[in-house]
Amino acid sequence: MHNEQPSSHRGDASERSELYPIGTIASLTGVKPITLRAWERRYGLIEPVRTSSGRRMYTRDDIDLINRVVAMLDRGMRIGQVQAELKAQDRREQGTIGDDGDPASAIRRRMTAAIIRFDEDALEDTYNEALSLYSVDVVTRDVLTPLLVALGERWRAGTGSIAEEHFFGFYLRNKLGARFHHRSRGEHGPRLLAACLPNEQHENGLLLLALSLHERGHRMVLLGANMPLEEIPAAARQARCDGVVLSGSLDPSPELLAVQLPRVVAASKVPIIVGGSASVRCHDMIRAAGAEPVGDDLEKGIRRIEALFQRNPVDPESTNLGGTS
Repeated sequence: MHNEQPSSHRGDASERSELYPIGTIASLTGVKPITLRAWERRYGLIEPVRTSSGRRMYTRDDIDLINRVVAMLDRGMRIGQVQAELKAQDRREQGTIGDDGDPASAIRRRMTAAIIRFDEDALEDTYNEALSLYSVDVVTRDVLTPLLVALGERWRAGTGSIAEEHFFGFYLRNKLGARFHHRSRGEHGPRLLAACLPNEQHENGLLLLALSLHERGHRMVLLGANMPLEEIPAAARQARCDGVVLSGSLDPSPELLAVQLPRVVAASKVPIIVGGSASVRCHDMIRAAGAEPVGDDLEKGIRRIEALFQRNPVDPESTNLGGTS
């Protein structure tokens, strides 16, 4: 994070959030700096904070916005149409949407209401309705992932409780764990070891990522929450993994990032990928350690992981990317 003081009219808001330089934003979103500047100047899509020296700095909201723009462009929308669509989406989100409007928004609201009441029957009914309307990937993207974020925001804003997060976390962990346990076998893609960073107890994000990667042909070895980092290299070798995916929402300690993570990268001899919100806030230190930060946008992270292994093809018969012949 940069120490210069923001000087634009967004200063009051930006001082309450972390700011990231354009290089970090480009790395996290896959959008080149020259493109980000064009989106700002020509289309008014992004308004970065300007420091006293005129340097562009970006917030977490900007990262989310850029990812929304990229998703629209990936669906074939022209850049000139994006601004109007963003405004329309915002109006829909801010308005009152009934069950006959946007089903995903209505389902999220109903699930939130069930969580606040600790009503598992209502939660189960609504979750099953979501699965009847959408594919698993869409439920993950449009219902579960935004709902997890919203519950965290409720807690941080003081309008929700830790009990709500625990209630839904336990429910979702059971659902995702059952899906993972009963997943199909026989994939031939890269084998990935997946684990939460030390002291990270929230494994639902890791489970969602592991299931999504499995659906795309990756072979997943899941270790779960609060994994000691020093055990990762041996586990990856014994499981014959081609890469390691670590997940964290809490910022790792400076000692972990500066000392332990570089050791794991050197000892593992396979790509080390770090996702979750910690990979946004600690992006530069993760890169300096030799690992690959992929951010906390699920779809974007999956594309980054798939691109990484497209650049480094895996022989299904090999032990791992760093194995000897």
